[in-house]
Amino acid sequence: MFDLKDKTALVTGARRGMGKTHAFALASQGAKVAVSDIDEAECEKVADEIRAQGGQALALKMDVRNVQEIDSAFQRVVQEFGKLDILVNNAGIYVPKPALEITQEDWDRMLEINLRGQFFCAQRAAREMAKNKWGRIINLSSIACGQVGVGIEGGAHYTASKGGVIGMTETLAVELAKLGITVNTIAPGAIDTPMIEAANIPKEEMKELIARIPLQRIGRPEEVSAAVVFLASEEASYITGATLYVDGGWLAT
Repeated sequence: MFDLKDKTALVTGARRGMGKTHAFALASQGAKVAVSDIDEAECEKVADEIRAQGGQALALKMDVRNVQEIDSAFQRVVQEFGKLDILVNNAGIYVPKPALEITQEDWDRMLEINLRGQFFCAQRAAREMAKNKWGRIINLSSIACGQVGVGIEGGAHYTASKGGVIGMTETLAVELAKLGITVNTIAPGAIDTPMIEAANIPKEEMKELIARIPLQRIGRPEEVSAAVVFLASEEASYITGATLYVDGGWLAT
């Protein structure tokens, strides 16, 4: 099951954290993987690690805020691997700030990377996938996405972007189904990544956060990547427009 041999994937925000883990997970199942991010040198290090383990990988510089860079990166993937089957829209940022202090620049940067970037990558990917009537678009959101009872202090712009991802996913799923493309969202809870480290959550607050999680721990990036592999596979062929929460039971409490 979950065999991705002969499939080609592009992962955004893949130079570190969950994106890097997603790239390795896809490669471990046989996919050729394009590792993209804003720093090509760091992407090349990840690609080298994949190659060292017997996989095929391509390193690409791509800022998801730049539509021209998106187009060029996708062209490179098709030139190198012949097609594109899987897109993992992982690139994202979290820069907490009180709502009364968020500037227009803060708001625009968050939405440009976390939401607009996902749309234009998905649009470009769908144009390639439509050629073969098969595709998997996997968008990354968060449990802090609205209507599930999880707000994050200092994250008005972040939660707005992540809620937008889910709404966008549902509409794209409807529009792209006739092209053989499924579109789904993974919404992680608290995961041990550089992003959560950068949030500098005080020790007591972290204890309180973990206390809300039935499994009583922070998740591992690999546990999210397992969901990525599943949604990318043939076994997930009848799933589209869905949001898969990977949160240790947080939303069940």
